[in-house]
Amino acid sequence: MTSTTRRIILSCLFIFIAICICLGIIGAIWTGVIILEPSLTSRLTFGSGPSATVYKPAVTPRLVAQYPTPIKSSATSTSNVLTDTQTPLPPGSTPIDTPTPPPGPGIPPAVASQMDEIQQQVSQLRGLQANQPVNRNLMTNDQLRQRVSSDFLKDYSPEQAQDDAIELYTFGLLDPKFDLLSFYQSLLTEQVAGFYDNKTKEMYVIQAENFTGMERFNFSHEYDHFLQDQNFDIQNGLNYNEEVCKKETEHCAAVQALLEGDATLLSLQWLKTYATSQDIKDLQKAAADIKQPIYDSAPDFIKQDFTFPYQAGQVFVQQLYNQGGWETVDQAYHNLPVSTEQILHPERYPNDTPASVSLPDFSSILGADYREIARNTLGEWYTFLVLAYGLDQEARIDSDKSQRAAEGWGGDSYVVYYNDVDQTSIMILVTMWDDTSEANQFSSTFREYATKRFGNPTNDQNEMVSWLDTGGYTEYHINGKQTIWIYGPTKEIAEVIWGKIQP
Repeated sequence: MTSTTRRIILSCLFIFIAICICLGIIGAIWTGVIILEPSLTSRLTFGSGPSATVYKPAVTPRLVAQYPTPIKSSATSTSNVLTDTQTPLPPGSTPIDTPTPPPGPGIPPAVASQMDEIQQQVSQLRGLQANQPVNRNLMTNDQLRQRVSSDFLKDYSPEQAQDDAIELYTFGLLDPKFDLLSFYQSLLTEQVAGFYDNKTKEMYVIQAENFTGMERFNFSHEYDHFLQDQNFDIQNGLNYNEEVCKKETEHCAAVQALLEGDATLLSLQWLKTYATSQDIKDLQKAAADIKQPIYDSAPDFIKQDFTFPYQAGQVFVQQLYNQGGWETVDQAYHNLPVSTEQILHPERYPNDTPASVSLPDFSSILGADYREIARNTLGEWYTFLVLAYGLDQEARIDSDKSQRAAEGWGGDSYVVYYNDVDQTSIMILVTMWDDTSEANQFSSTFREYATKRFGNPTNDQNEMVSWLDTGGYTEYHINGKQTIWIYGPTKEIAEVIWGKIQP
């Protein structure tokens, strides 16, 4: 999807809703002892209650944030800090030497000691070592709010946010007047529990009052990100950086899911192996007390996409882990997943790669008033979201049916234009499907979706269907295993576009 809406967790964040997901994976809690299911679920459940849907393995919006200047935390309270209830390494295990880090500004010695121990535990579990110490910082919520405004979103302008809203609107996901910039500022301030900055090599844990089980759990997750960076080079080795993610959003969505899935599985293993009874009580209390009004009020597709790297990523990494432990997971960093399709369907990794689809420049036929605001790849995950989690709830397709329609995805390309004068938008999406039967299945579901969204078709033929409503004109073509969706203000513009695609 958009280079901005897929960049939200580039710097390895851990969010509170993901922590709740982690706790939900736990099988049982008896007398303070966590029992982890021996084989974590291989199917993802989205939503809740009787209408919850299951998406086979088979998201958040994805903003690429930059963090050039670390914020140093002030001293924090150390009352009730856990200092003498740590679990030792398992019998027979060999301690891994980890570089001794500086204590960090404002970090009390007792907390620094806990951090040292958790680092050794994580290195032992993950089987990775660091060749340099990590700079560790505690951050208050007020400091996080400042960081979000001055750093995370410093290069995300109101104009870019408006273009993103328009882009998402053309796919039926968002109101074009939705204030994405203000929303992201509030969402990140509410949700971020910790993060690792792979540019400055610094790690931050958000601390409300004390260094409790919540902070310890977060620390295990973020230290795994540091080990990933030390061993695989997140920015350059994995090509997970802003320059690449602007153009190759499917690549970055897949790498993000690998990174977050790895850290999520590791933190669950740490919880099972090393968490104290006090840690568990702290986490239970935090989960019961958590309030997230911004996340709860978010558009539904954003809520789904925000958790994608943790949920789908954890399932993907678990499948690799089941095949050969962390060594098999490590191999994935040398043979990266390349699409959300591979994340959603681990059995398709690494051989099922997307087909290359290209679109021409339509500027010459659209006129000078139209400017290109986006050119990218939708991917299987967002194809599913468009059908199942659109803004118009009446137009949504049952999630199971949307899943089946999207899973034949084989590659795509889209472009969006916008006219600032008359405030009209144009979107062209060309998708290649695995075969003609998959193209036909998606087309049948899309016809149902578009009829719910736009009303009865104005033209209905075997290979072309069109709809006209107050918002504009939609034309849909099927050509073998290729489909073309054109959205614009008028039928005449759609015909000109179609003439350039199929002269």
